[in-house]
Amino acid sequence: MKPGNILDNVIDGEQWKEMMLAGARSLERRRREVDALNVFPVPDGDTGTNMHLTIQSAARDAAKVSGKSLSEIASAASMGSLMGARGNSGVILSQLMRGIAKGLEGLAAGNALQVAQALQNGVETAYRAVMKPVEGTILTVARETAKGALSKAKQGATVLETLEEGRRKGLEALAKTPDLLPTLKQAGVVDAGGQGFLAILDGWIGALRGETGPAADSGASERATDEGEAPETARDFTVEFLEYPYCTEFLLKGKALRPEQIRRDLTGRGDCLLVVGEPTIVKIHIHTQNPGQILDYALQWGSLHEVQIHNMLAQNEAMAHARKEQRAGEASARVEERAAEPGSEKELGVVAVAMGQGIAEVFKSLGVDEVVSGGQTMNPSTEDLAAAVERVAAKHVFILPNNGNIVLAARQVKELVADKKVYVVPSKSIPQGIAALLNFNPAGAPEDNLAGMEEGLGQVVSGEVTYAVRDSQYGGIAINAGDVLGLVDDQIVASGKDLLSVTQATLAKMGWRDRDLVTIFYGQDVTQAEAKRVKDWLNRENPQVEVEVHAGGQPLYYYILGVE
Repeated sequence: MKPGNILDNVIDGEQWKEMMLAGARSLERRRREVDALNVFPVPDGDTGTNMHLTIQSAARDAAKVSGKSLSEIASAASMGSLMGARGNSGVILSQLMRGIAKGLEGLAAGNALQVAQALQNGVETAYRAVMKPVEGTILTVARETAKGALSKAKQGATVLETLEEGRRKGLEALAKTPDLLPTLKQAGVVDAGGQGFLAILDGWIGALRGETGPAADSGASERATDEGEAPETARDFTVEFLEYPYCTEFLLKGKALRPEQIRRDLTGRGDCLLVVGEPTIVKIHIHTQNPGQILDYALQWGSLHEVQIHNMLAQNEAMAHARKEQRAGEASARVEERAAEPGSEKELGVVAVAMGQGIAEVFKSLGVDEVVSGGQTMNPSTEDLAAAVERVAAKHVFILPNNGNIVLAARQVKELVADKKVYVVPSKSIPQGIAALLNFNPAGAPEDNLAGMEEGLGQVVSGEVTYAVRDSQYGGIAINAGDVLGLVDDQIVASGKDLLSVTQATLAKMGWRDRDLVTIFYGQDVTQAEAKRVKDWLNRENPQVEVEVHAGGQPLYYYILGVE
């Protein structure tokens, strides 16, 4: 970054672009650290990953803009963050970016006060986006950061000094988050989202300082001066500072895939590794030095589909963006073609998020038009959900997130889909999604269906049985890494070494004996015989309660339970 602009106390679009890239790099380096702050010791602590994917999308879209207007670059980053938003933390981050862009609207360049006011606008936008804001989270940290920055800017500070003061206040707020949320204090951690936000801010500050170290890697030490040459900011995003420059992503299809084994085999071959799926289809994402080796390894298991390899240079990113736009155009064209066919578009349609082939098939059998793969370890983005909605040939489309961490991302779809009416049924579990579908009437009015489906959410108690990834203490329950954990409506209720006994204890906490139906989805790591032992026990204990058992095929969770 040019020091003269800092002295002039003004930043332009090119510098904002560098800040976005540096923020993405900073969080990427600390992603695992943020993931590890998850309150529950379950294997789905993905706040850092979700926020990284969100800010990375913002940085990439900003890098593609050739103009230098601060307003233009901030707007591109905002749209990129929305399209790439994953999980609650990612959606809140996208709303911060949206408010910042709105605050910088119309500015070719911005001074310290304008930047601080934009940050404050971002906080207000994020608070409005959350139905029930909770203090002690990223919202609190961002609010105190903005407050500190605004106070400093009003004293005549530079942009750098303004953000440094904001960071100091943000760190103080982060340290106090355990005092605001008892669950954080009990787990002995600070808020993960707040930590992720400050990691991004570290990158922004480092870019203003001209640093390229771990705390701030702008990826641009020198800028091109020729009019016809692509900006160095975009080209340097990964090539000089990333050990693993090739972002490799694809679907692997086969008959007996083992996601956990694949994950173990690929560990150490790159960074940002994500392996999710079931025995018939697995989604793989990795940053690596040699994509060919990754693809060759995967071919041992099955066939490759939707392969995407990004060498994070400006020209390759532009090509990837063009392919993405082409696919979106083709999807839009298919929707238009279906709409043009007489009687082809129905009134109501449903999109549901599910993990596991067996669970997906159950949703399909209940009338779901599009099942989006996702869940505990890989939250689908707003863009993923919007694309699924576009593929449904219906005027009114209901979205079932089936995970509390996806609800906010689903609600953003309404802003991206203009030709359909979108309704989000805030289901937070697979059993809730099924209960909502049982109240769905394809011939009914949209508003009546929304009310009926939401009513169905309260008719089921949801439970999960998984395992602990670290030692912890929750309430009066002592937890050791590797223990089997039972959760009821997202609260840990049982822990132990034996899968059957923990499952029984979890069902007891769900009050199954006084209900009519117990539904069990067993995961990819559970045999049919093990699931049958649970069913047999239920039948012996209370033959009056109906028990349904399905091969869900979900990863990480031994059982997903529903009692109604």
